[in-house]
Amino acid sequence: MATYAIGDIQGCYKTLKRLLKRISFNRKQDRIFLVGDLVNRGPNSLDVLRWAKDSGRQIVAVLGNHDLHLLAIALGVSSRRSQKTLEPILRAKDRDDLLEWLVKRPLIYKEGRLVLVHAGILPAWSIDEAMKNVHKTEKLIRSKKAGEFLKRWYKVEATKWSDNLEGYERHAVVLNACTRMRLCRNLKEMDLSFTGPPEDAPAGLKPWFGVSGRKSADHTIIFGHWAALGVRVTHNVIALDSGCVWGGALTALRLEDGAIFTEPSAEN
Repeated sequence: MATYAIGDIQGCYKTLKRLLKRISFNRKQDRIFLVGDLVNRGPNSLDVLRWAKDSGRQIVAVLGNHDLHLLAIALGVSSRRSQKTLEPILRAKDRDDLLEWLVKRPLIYKEGRLVLVHAGILPAWSIDEAMKNVHKTEKLIRSKKAGEFLKRWYKVEATKWSDNLEGYERHAVVLNACTRMRLCRNLKEMDLSFTGPPEDAPAGLKPWFGVSGRKSADHTIIFGHWAALGVRVTHNVIALDSGCVWGGALTALRLEDGAIFTEPSAEN
């Protein structure tokens, strides 16, 4: 039995199948942790989503920003015009079942000292604080108010945390930290505009995991989202987005021994 963490798939189903063959994935025994962004941009988001849902308890997945975008489109609060890769899901006969499965994925998953998240953990939060903060946001995303919240989320750049934040603004900061964050100014403030490699970051900004005093440093954080960062493994940070959808590769890391498996993109 083995557990593998896999980076951003983003609809790259052909590459995913090849990677699963490369790691000799045993559906009856092995498990897979997915860092989010299962869908969008790649050519086969519907197949990826069906595979993840049908794999049952063998799959642990967290929500990424592209997964949230799919939910927002389905709720009618974001335009479908520029999202052709998501249309097969929205038109599928099992659409409702797939979306119901997706919306029930957590923003953060914790297992022992391992933490799975799409983008990162705000440096000001301990893991216990992060879990507490995301719990209410997850409930909101699954509620009848989800559409109204996601519509506001698109319009407001909520980047600064305070324990005194309330309402949708508080939830927006939580969602941005978990699904969009790369760089931070300090423990509590994110910058969401930069997408390049960390060595090119503007002055005054650091990768969220490099901020001095980060309270989650006592856990190992597994994340994706940052293709320009690439694969990076330290004692408490595992970054796995190797840019498959951009012509890079799809990466799996076996958690038991740290072995890394890389499958070059097979997508058109």
